[in-house]
Amino acid sequence: MLLDVTPIKDGLPKKNYDAKGLVSKLGLEAKRIDCCVDGCMLYYDNDVALTKCKFCNKPRYRVKTIGTSNRKPFPIKAMFYLPIIPRLHRLFASIEIASQMSWHYENRRSSSMLQHPSDGEAWKHFDRVHADFTIDPGNVRLNLCTYGFNPYIQASSSPYYCWPIIVTPYNLPPEIWMTKPYMFLSCVIPGPFNPTVGIDDLKKLWSGVMTYNISRKQNFMMGATLMLTINDFPAYGMLSGWGTHGRLACPYCMEDTKAFQFENGGKTYWLGSYLWIMHLGGTNMSSKKGK
Repeated sequence: MLLDVTPIKDGLPKKNYDAKGLVSKLGLEAKRIDCCVDGCMLYYDNDVALTKCKFCNKPRYRVKTIGTSNRKPFPIKAMFYLPIIPRLHRLFASIEIASQMSWHYENRRSSSMLQHPSDGEAWKHFDRVHADFTIDPGNVRLNLCTYGFNPYIQASSSPYYCWPIIVTPYNLPPEIWMTKPYMFLSCVIPGPFNPTVGIDDLKKLWSGVMTYNISRKQNFMMGATLMLTINDFPAYGMLSGWGTHGRLACPYCMEDTKAFQFENGGKTYWLGSYLWIMHLGGTNMSSKKGK
C-alpha cells in the first residue's frame, strides 16, 4: 500500500519483513514481556520460564482451543519495554545533541532564580552526596513521568487503564529538554492494577556503560541516575512504595502528621480540610457520619 501511494519507490522495502529488518539496524528495539494477569509480577529474568504466577498462582497463558496444540502459547497479559540505554547512546552519537548533553554543567548559575532543574536544591544535594558522579558532566540525569489513563471511551464500572512510562534526560538546555523528541517512551504497562517498573537498565547505568561521545570523539563510561519524577499522589505511591492512603499518607510528615478522624466517620482528614469545613459553618461535625 505504501509503495502504491509513494511517488519515489527507490530504496523502499517491498515487504513488511524487509521493513522490520531495516528499522532493526537502528538498534532501538522494543521487547514484549509477559505479565501476571493481576499485575503481581513479570515473567522476566529468573522467572521467564514460569507458567503460573508465583504469588497468586494464576496461569500465564490462555487456554488452548481444539486444533491449536502446535501453536506457540499466547500470554494473557503482556507489556512492552523500550530499553533506555540505546536511546541515550543515540543522543551522544548526534553531533548537534552530544555537545549539549553537558549544558547543565557548563551553564550553572549563582543566582537564586530557578531556570533549570540543576538550579534546584534536590540537584545540588545529590551533587554533594554523590560527588564522584558529578565529576564527568556527560553523566545523565533522568526524569520519569507516568500516569494511568483509559485509552478507550467507554462507560464501564471497571474501565481499562494503561500506564505509559516516559523518561526525559535533564542534561539538555531548558528550551528543549521537555520537547517531544527527547521524551522517550520506556514502557507501556497494561492495567488496571498497579504498574511494575523494571530497574535493570537503571542499575547498569548507575555503574556506567561504555558510550561513544561524538563531540569529544572518544569513548567514556556514561552513568545515569533517576533524579526526579512527575506524577500525581497515587502514582507516587506506586513508584516509591510509600503507602499514600490513610493516616501516614504524607511522605514528609510521616509519624508527625496532623491527620485525624471524626468520631463517627472512618475517613482520614488533615488540618487544612478541617479548617475549610469549619469555614463553611460545620460546627458540630461529629454527628454527621462520613462527612
